[in-house]
Amino acid sequence: MTRTGKVTVVGAGFYGSTTAQRLAEYDIFDEVVLTDIIEGKPEGLALDMSQSRPIEGFETKVTGQTTGPEGEGYEAIAGSDIVVITAGLPRKPGMSRMDLLGVNTKIVRNVTEQIVKHAPEAVLIVVSNPLDEMTALTAKVSGFPAHRVMGQAGMLDTARFSYFVAERLGVPVGSVRTLTLGSHGDTMVPVPSACSVDGKPLTDLLPDADIQALVQRTRDGGAEINGLLKTGSAYYAPSAAAATMARAVAEDTGSVLPVCAWVDGEYGISGVYLGVEAEIGRAGVRRVVERDLTEQELASLREAAEAVRAKQADIATL
Repeated sequence: MTRTGKVTVVGAGFYGSTTAQRLAEYDIFDEVVLTDIIEGKPEGLALDMSQSRPIEGFETKVTGQTTGPEGEGYEAIAGSDIVVITAGLPRKPGMSRMDLLGVNTKIVRNVTEQIVKHAPEAVLIVVSNPLDEMTALTAKVSGFPAHRVMGQAGMLDTARFSYFVAERLGVPVGSVRTLTLGSHGDTMVPVPSACSVDGKPLTDLLPDADIQALVQRTRDGGAEINGLLKTGSAYYAPSAAAATMARAVAEDTGSVLPVCAWVDGEYGISGVYLGVEAEIGRAGVRRVVERDLTEQELASLREAAEAVRAKQADIATL
């Protein structure tokens, strides 16, 4: 197997470390770098992952590196082709969305500045929350071409929707095709016209009320998991989504995936990072892929775009 390139995951929490593990086990990279500000944590996790290599049979080198507030340690990411940004804090009880935005804006800005310094040619995949704002912020701070900055949300929401449909109908998940656009949470736009089971339209298999219930459960997917865990949040499905995006970039696959990408004219929408389908390759987003939407779906997507635009404008005040 040919291994090429270097990928970095910034943030060694459950999300980041699981993403790094998945990327290493793909065995397609020369090196996976995992960084964190907690001293010793990324090094310890990297050592543990490395010791799994004889068992899992992969040769990708895994490097852990503690980083400091002034950029210490970031030299380890030099030359990275892809950087996945998971750094940031989760929302805590009593915190407003703007509180979280203020905290994570500082963290993501500092991380992005170091990426620009040490890995100026990288494709950036943002997963830090709130996702839409952090993707827009990363693009603004980095100054990278829009096609080299994207966010992960649509893949996760679509996967959750597909799972819920499969569970409801008692069918294999591989037989289900769903799609969500727009963004995470309240501005998620389900696309019933693109949903099917074994090629049969979902609307022929379930009444609208049942479909809407599954859509709402998808919107609340992260909160449902948080409520069950009590502490912490989802990371198995989210890391699978981020790692798949990184793999599509590394292998220049041209896969069409639902991601948060810069929209400039598609669907009659311009100047915003939004959840859309995009063709992904080595340069990042090759193009936004437009599909035929119903009038209601298109109206909902445009409405979501304006809601997302307003949220992204928040970063201009921080």
